[in-house]
Amino acid sequence: MSKRHSAKHKLDRRLGENIWGRPKSPVNKREYGPGQHGQRRKGKVSDFGIQLRAKQKLKGYYGDVTEKQFKACYTEAARMKGDTSQNLIGLLEQRLDMIVYRAKFAPTIFAARQIVSHGHIRVNGVKCNIASRRCFVGDEITLGSKAKEMALVLEAQNLAEREIPDYVAPDGNAKITFVRVPTLDEVPYPVKMEPNLVVEFYSR
Repeated sequence: MSKRHSAKHKLDRRLGENIWGRPKSPVNKREYGPGQHGQRRKGKVSDFGIQLRAKQKLKGYYGDVTEKQFKACYTEAARMKGDTSQNLIGLLEQRLDMIVYRAKFAPTIFAARQIVSHGHIRVNGVKCNIASRRCFVGDEITLGSKAKEMALVLEAQNLAEREIPDYVAPDGNAKITFVRVPTLDEVPYPVKMEPNLVVEFYSR
C-alpha cells in the first residue's frame, strides 16, 4: 500500500479547490495558494500546466493511488472500446476502496482504504484486503461484523454532505451491490473533473 507523505489538505490548498467537499478543508477559509506569495501567484498557465493540474486533481481525489497505478489505469482505458476519458472514470470507480467510500461505509477515501486493508470488507462473501481490487457489475460488498460497530463507519453513514449514488444499490446499512459502471456525469464529484485533459496529458 502506498503511503501519503504530505498532509491531505495541502493538495486542496495547492489546487485552490476543496476536491473532497469536506467541511474542514482550508480552502473554505483561504482560496489562494499556500506560502508567503500564495496570494500573488497567478501567472499564466501553459496547456501542459492545465493538463498536469487536471491529472493531479483527479489522481489526488482517489487518495493514495500511485502514479504507476494511475498510468496503468489510463493505459487500460485507452485499450478499451469507446471514450478513453469515460473508460478511465469507470475503471477508477470500480476500485474496491472507492465503492466502499461511495457506499458510505467510510467518511473519507483514506478511511475507506484503511477499512479494506484491515480486512473489514467482504466481496461476494469473501474477505478482501486489497484496496485496488476491481469490482464488477453484480458484485456484493458487505461490512464485516466488527466493522458494523466501528465509530468511523457510523460517522460515515450519518454524513449529510454525501449521498449514495445510483450505481451503488444499498441493502440495509451493511451491504451494497455494484449495479453498473458509471459515466462521468453520474459520479458525484464535489468539484469539476476533466478526464479529457488527463487523456491529453498522457497521450502527448
